[in-house]
Amino acid sequence: PTNTNITNAQEMETIWTILPAIILVLIALPSLRILYLTDEINNPSFTIKSIGHQWYWTYEYTDYGGLIFNSYMLPPLFLNPGDLRLLEVDNWVVLPIEAPVRMMITSQDVLHSWTIPTLGLKMDAVPGRLNQTTFNAMRPGVYYGQCSEICGANHSFMPIVAELIP
Repeated sequence: PTNTNITNAQEMETIWTILPAIILVLIALPSLRILYLTDEINNPSFTIKSIGHQWYWTYEYTDYGGLIFNSYMLPPLFLNPGDLRLLEVDNWVVLPIEAPVRMMITSQDVLHSWTIPTLGLKMDAVPGRLNQTTFNAMRPGVYYGQCSEICGANHSFMPIVAELIP
């Protein structure tokens, strides 16, 4: 004997499935619009590509003839009085203030994270992916950061120093 009462609630189950899906779509559409509006890609006046390696960063000033340099942490023997241990590097990133700067961040080997907390910048560096962030700094100075991803045994020894100049 076949039970023919199985399909009695099929209409109600269809409504219970479709109605939440419609509600989720109605919530998602405005959220996606806001997400794309906050992705402010205003015409940057300066672009820098940062590539994470174990255990240093490579910077490319692509707007100025492809200037490329590596930035390694200074060992304690090379520190001057007043330098910050584990935060000083041999080559600083020099950026302009009061100008939109685009940072393009990637990695060559493992996950890294290009982070300067006082500027409110944190972007993951993923191998094979080019992430982008923009910022507009208003105060000159020297800003320190580090890789904030667990990217290997010496991940905390990947400091970042950015000098913002007028």
